Amino acid sequence: MPGTYRESGVDVELEFQAISGLLRSLEDVTPRHGIISSHFTGMIEFGDYALSLCTDGVGTKVILARDVGKLDTIGIDCIAMNVNDMICAGVRPLAFVDYLAMERPSPEETEQIGKGLARGAELSDISVIGGETASLPEIVKGFDLAGTCLGYARKDRLITGEKVSVGDLILGIESTGPHSNGYTLIRKVLGSRYGEEFGDSTVGETLLEPTGIYVKAILDLVEKVDVHGIAHITGGGYRNVTRLNPGLGYRFSTPIDPQPIFGLIKDAGNISTSEMYRTFNMGMGMAVVVSPEHGKKALNILTDHHRAQVVGEVIEGEGIRVEPELLTLPKYM
Repeated sequence: MPGTYRESGVDVELEFQAISGLLRSLEDVTPRHGIISSHFTGMIEFGDYALSLCTDGVGTKVILARDVGKLDTIGIDCIAMNVNDMICAGVRPLAFVDYLAMERPSPEETEQIGKGLARGAELSDISVIGGETASLPEIVKGFDLAGTCLGYARKDRLITGEKVSVGDLILGIESTGPHSNGYTLIRKVLGSRYGEEFGDSTVGETLLEPTGIYVKAILDLVEKVDVHGIAHITGGGYRNVTRLNPGLGYRFSTPIDPQPIFGLIKDAGNISTSEMYRTFNMGMGMAVVVSPEHGKKALNILTDHHRAQVVGEVIEGEGIRVEPELLTLPKYM
């Protein structure tokens, strides 16, 4: 039984190295528009505005969805993983295109996937303006779902993380579960238990709970509060917060209690606490950094939309410290 994400088949550190190699190959590409630095979404200058593009997919959660026989929520995941990245820069998502690669066409499956995309668009207040479906029997087994999102913001309203400083508060917004990360490991440890009862549902249905969409909460917040940084907690777990300013430390003194499904994953796979926090969101879908004087107002705004709480503060040093686990994690590579 795998006890780490690497042993299940996904080596995050190797992924970082691979991405670095890709970026080195792109270093000599001459920018045709001014590129604006950002941590979670790509942006270029467009007069007084910034245009933002980001792309992401659902990952191996689609395999679980097929195994369980429920495909009507993974479209929500696909849109959520994109728009949640985009809003980290204070950008308003506008439009979306999807890419569905299939082993063979299945009208029944595509109809269910489309229902999720429609619901995700509704929750994000965006338009799905097109997409592409490809039949790739020699490449794809089953299907893969990904997409790309377009958004915009005024350049003088962008959130880049450069304001994050020691003493700032970290506010955490509750996740809906594992979202769309770590499912290669999840499937390895729970793949035989999808049909078991779990609370008011089953293990499989609980794992298919769609990724939370935080667009309305974050856009409401950035209109009313000077936000220093926003991090989407995806692959890499809590370490995503260090992307805002890698030269600082982030102490989580009152982390959000993880949902029970995380305890089941941990026990079933004999996974260490450290590995859980470096792989999963552990109950926190987004982290927002604000100055102490804006903490109460920011929290009130967020809790109008989702469950949220003060989870910690920015400190001297580097990396992540999670208490009361007395757990330390390195910064995001």
